[in-house]
Amino acid sequence: MVKKGVVSKGKFKRVLNGKEVLALAVGAMIGWGWVVLTGGWIESAGSGGAVVAFMIGGVAVVFIGLTYAELASAMPFTGGEHVYSYRALGMGGSFFCTWAIILGYISVVAFEAVALPTVIEHLFPNYKVGFLWNVAGWDVYFTWVMVGVVGAILMTWINICGIQASALLQKVVTLLIVVVGIMLAMGSLFNGETSNMEPIFRNGAKGLLAVVIMTPFMFVGFDVIPQAAEEIDLPYNQIGKILVLSVLMAIGWYVVMTLAVALMMDPAETAASSLATADAMTAAYGGSWAGKLLVLAGIGGIVTSWNAFLVGGSRAVYAMAHAKMLPATLGKLHPKYNTPVNAILLIGALSVVAPLFGRKALVWLVDAGGLGIVVAYATVALSFLVLRKKEPEMHRPFKVANGNVVGFVALFLSIGITALYLPGSPSALVWPYEWAIVLAWVTLGIIFYVRARLAHRGQSDHIIDEA
Repeated sequence: MVKKGVVSKGKFKRVLNGKEVLALAVGAMIGWGWVVLTGGWIESAGSGGAVVAFMIGGVAVVFIGLTYAELASAMPFTGGEHVYSYRALGMGGSFFCTWAIILGYISVVAFEAVALPTVIEHLFPNYKVGFLWNVAGWDVYFTWVMVGVVGAILMTWINICGIQASALLQKVVTLLIVVVGIMLAMGSLFNGETSNMEPIFRNGAKGLLAVVIMTPFMFVGFDVIPQAAEEIDLPYNQIGKILVLSVLMAIGWYVVMTLAVALMMDPAETAASSLATADAMTAAYGGSWAGKLLVLAGIGGIVTSWNAFLVGGSRAVYAMAHAKMLPATLGKLHPKYNTPVNAILLIGALSVVAPLFGRKALVWLVDAGGLGIVVAYATVALSFLVLRKKEPEMHRPFKVANGNVVGFVALFLSIGITALYLPGSPSALVWPYEWAIVLAWVTLGIIFYVRARLAHRGQSDHIIDEA
């Protein structure tokens, strides 16, 4: 293990302990979705169908997570996917993989800047004043925008102030979310009715798939651990174990929260509710204070997800810049805080302007970002298989048993989930809006890739080989 405070080759300091790493990943995965979407999952597939969907999605993510776990322990360097895919597939594969997942990270960070003012409405219903404009049918108000902007500025500032500041925020807020979640689970256990869960399954395979397609986006976040691997002060085999544990904890969380809501609210109540999880909490404890407490936990989920993806996204951008694939200024570290300051500022600036576009436009960005994430997962699974064959003697502190089987299953499942975003699927990306975002991102990536090949030929190879 590298001793605390020792500066690594990338000049990051290894300072994060096991609890902080676990909070970083779990906080990213449980986010706000369990508060706002649980009722919709139950409506789509029934309580049993939603649980089965999360088990299916969870199994897929466990296999994908196992490939990450082995690679993260073998190559504990900033950038995660960037390093693995470069070593296995070369510059082209690495650029493709990292550029794809950066779209996913940016989409989450931008969306959280929109989620925050949206959630505030549940606590202060009439706070929106100062109509600005309408975007895709969504009215944008000045006060609504300012809540998102102020939140974005604060989150950016905290991340610039150092990984330990980000980790402390993550640990405290994640603990508070878990406490409220346990309260909901216990309340539903003692006060819920199993008859409320009927029908257990709804809408057959269509309902099940409607929830399955959402599960990768709910579980995305474990991959933040490899992004920050160079800042983790743990034995390398522990990095892999914590990554897998975080995925298992997230699966358990979504299953328990779904069952808790289903026990407390019958189908008619769920359908009539705009925020079923909060209403279930209110019903469980017989007071509006309980529902408001759960909404506050939801705001905490926004903060943890926002924080984690700002950490992960900025490290991915930094890694690409450090390898001469993006402008060099994005590879600068803050002289005092040792954070990738310009990469954080770039993603932070995008989250500052995000509220100006309203909620509906940002949903398009999130859906497009989901495609980027699962494409990156498939590339990591492929890299895992290539490196098992190409470098069998590589030191792997966390080595997955039956590696080839795990790798092929992870690759197959990643490709299968990717197909759900494509035309012909009932959950395909929306044309032209969401596909326009994907095509614009691909075009921008091609420009940066060609620039890197022409201006820095061979330099990326040298930088990665030093890792």
